[in-house]
Amino acid sequence: MTTSSRFPYAELQAAPRSPIKPRHKTREVAVGSRVFGGNNPIWVQSMTTTDTFDVEATVAQIRALEEAGCELVRVTVPKAQDAHALSAIRQRIDIPLICDIHFDYKMALMALDHPVDKIRINPGNIGGYDRFRQVVRKAKDRGIPMRIGVNAGSLEHELIEKYGYPCPPAMVESALRYLEIAEAEGYHSIIVSLKSSDPATAVESYRLFAKYADYPTHIGITEAGKPPYAITKSAAGLAPILMDGIGDTIRVSLLGDPVPEVAAAFDILQATGRRVRRPELIACPTCGRLAIDLEKIIAELEKRLEGRRLPVKISVLGCVVNGPGEAREADIGIAAGNGKGVIFRNGEIVRHVLEAEMVDALLEEVAHWEQEQRQKGTLKLEDEKPTRTRLPVVSA
Repeated sequence: MTTSSRFPYAELQAAPRSPIKPRHKTREVAVGSRVFGGNNPIWVQSMTTTDTFDVEATVAQIRALEEAGCELVRVTVPKAQDAHALSAIRQRIDIPLICDIHFDYKMALMALDHPVDKIRINPGNIGGYDRFRQVVRKAKDRGIPMRIGVNAGSLEHELIEKYGYPCPPAMVESALRYLEIAEAEGYHSIIVSLKSSDPATAVESYRLFAKYADYPTHIGITEAGKPPYAITKSAAGLAPILMDGIGDTIRVSLLGDPVPEVAAAFDILQATGRRVRRPELIACPTCGRLAIDLEKIIAELEKRLEGRRLPVKISVLGCVVNGPGEAREADIGIAAGNGKGVIFRNGEIVRHVLEAEMVDALLEEVAHWEQEQRQKGTLKLEDEKPTRTRLPVVSA
């Protein structure tokens, strides 16, 4: 290598080496049994599709969401009979209940007479600042937190005229205006969302808001549509936000049954490293270099690891080209081919195994890894990865 180059190698050496950005520091806001913000987990929530006044149907759907792992649930309250059902619903569920108000501020005032855990309003469509103040005052008196939901599709007309269209600066200004009004009333139990059906608009809105405010944020891509594209679209928008350290609760909005929203949200949190609740399996594609029955091995590993709340990264590589280097990067890895393989743990070779022994051997190493992490005090179950040293990739 010559001493002069058109590439800035010195800058690269000085650049940050960890790709993980810290969480955006936000204040804590309690929502029932969950606390948003700070260093608390990024909670997963969903919304029912039933008529809220149909208590039996609504409770049944909430229980299905709870079973799927949902941690907060939102119900819509467009009519008085919906508000009157809130107490009965809240008594029969085990996760915090959020009531959703869109147009009628009177429904917000009515809902606040019931034991809800949070109220969500869209200030841009409830009829002005005075009505917003009334809701804020009652929420403050009742000790109930609020989500200010700014949506690109329902931005105030004056902000559309000012900015020309629902762009990120317009959405952030809307949120900040309402925060100032609430703060003037001495009310700070607020979560903010800045949703758009356009992922780029949502990403930049949340980034811009994070520059100016320390309130927790609810993140999501609204009106994402029908799966599977809606999940891809949501991931495209939510991943940059999460990897920037922004977001304190998440909803993936899907057309149809809300239960799949929960798994999709946890998958996005897992993929971005923001909330790791289960083992992560890394497998190479089935290219022409594959020299073991990788699909069978992965299927058996998935089955035997099901339900484990262990944040371990397991890499199973079925060739000798990229396998050794990539296997070293995982907590536990195997580079295999021609019926045999080499197992790595924390970057070090620990054993050689035959293909028929690989699943049992990998699970044994998972147990050893877990024991080591517990002894070191670095194992954080469910919500965060354990601290581990990034090892250099070396030749086999």
